[in-house]
Amino acid sequence: MDLLPFTTAHAATVAGWPTTADEVVRWCGRQEFPLSPRTVTDWQQDADVRAHVLVEDGAVVGYGELWLDDEEDEAELARLIVAPDTRGRGLGRVLVRGLLARAVAQGHRDVFMRVHPDNERALRCYRGAGFSPVDPALAETWNEAQPVGYVWLQGDTQTPAGESPADPGCSS
Repeated sequence: MDLLPFTTAHAATVAGWPTTADEVVRWCGRQEFPLSPRTVTDWQQDADVRAHVLVEDGAVVGYGELWLDDEEDEAELARLIVAPDTRGRGLGRVLVRGLLARAVAQGHRDVFMRVHPDNERALRCYRGAGFSPVDPALAETWNEAQPVGYVWLQGDTQTPAGESPADPGCSS
């Protein structure tokens, strides 16, 4: 399995993975369904965004972004999704751990992610990949400007990748 840089050739594949309007909202907060490949490509315009695809046996099976904030010396994992026909196999954990390792390798010791509060499967996955909730007061502050009260998680940057406990419920 490889974690490779995203290219525009991957956009149509990734845009097609959300199967409902609700899934689009929980994945990326957009009201657009179906999601256009152009939307996914446009996300790459921000200089601080590093998008990646997870590839297994030549097939793209996952997508996720690192949002790097060098000024704050932190990174955020964002817009994580796994192909619908590969869910339930632990690929979400592989994707999360790979992105976390990339953030740490680039010198970011504080790595966060926000999760839609209704996305229980994703929350189980991310906890299984070594993320845990941030202090509630901090989450409340961060959510002041957000459209929903996200669950904010922080990655365990001290445990080597692959050593966090497995969670068979992970499918995203």
